[in-house]
Amino acid sequence: MTTILHKANTRGHADHGWLNSFFSFSFAGYYNPQRVQFGVLRVLNDDRVEGGKGFGSHPHDNMEIISIPLEGSLAHEDNMGHKGTVSAGEIQVMSTGKGVFHSEYNNSPDQPAKFLQIWVFPNKLNVDPRYDQVRLDPAKGHNALQQLISPAPSNEGTWIYQDAWFHMGTFDAGRKIDYDVKKSGNGVYLFVIDGAFLYNGQRLETRDGLGVVDVEHLDIEAAEPGSRLLIMDVPMQNNIQ
Repeated sequence: MTTILHKANTRGHADHGWLNSFFSFSFAGYYNPQRVQFGVLRVLNDDRVEGGKGFGSHPHDNMEIISIPLEGSLAHEDNMGHKGTVSAGEIQVMSTGKGVFHSEYNNSPDQPAKFLQIWVFPNKLNVDPRYDQVRLDPAKGHNALQQLISPAPSNEGTWIYQDAWFHMGTFDAGRKIDYDVKKSGNGVYLFVIDGAFLYNGQRLETRDGLGVVDVEHLDIEAAEPGSRLLIMDVPMQNNIQ
């Protein structure tokens, strides 16, 4: 087993006034050769967008983009014809494939919006772009891991073009989490959204990240009440179809 610890205060950072971002991996003007990606997990940005501000129309291609709002909501519009808002308690996925233009703005004129922006390399290139948005059931994520992402359509969350599984849950202090890695060759990246967790003698605080490879099972414990954890189970090598 190998672990890679990324403490919250070691992340890259950019403050543009209207946008305050922390980068777990190299992004934009932040480059760290030791932190380019974790397997096919390429971007994990922790963004705060001020009221009424946002990203104008811009392109993406051949990337799976997952947005997880933590506070507030974002107004989304793209050239596939989707126009609406995605709010805390929902997740949004775009398989950008052959190419997509989209914009996203804080839907509130005066309250900040906070969200995680995650990019995953796909295992299938130049697909027709797709968009999906699902609302999560809060009860399923209380003292349990709720599936957000999987490699195929199911009745749990949504899917992307990759052999990846994302789970999230909020736990009472002392609750144990047993997690089995979903596919041989996958690694797991733990990201603490709120609170703290214990894994293999390591205490992980809010916004800490920990990559774990060459392991089949993880035993994790919530260390504080209301601790929220995101588990990203991703291939360490990309097998493009």
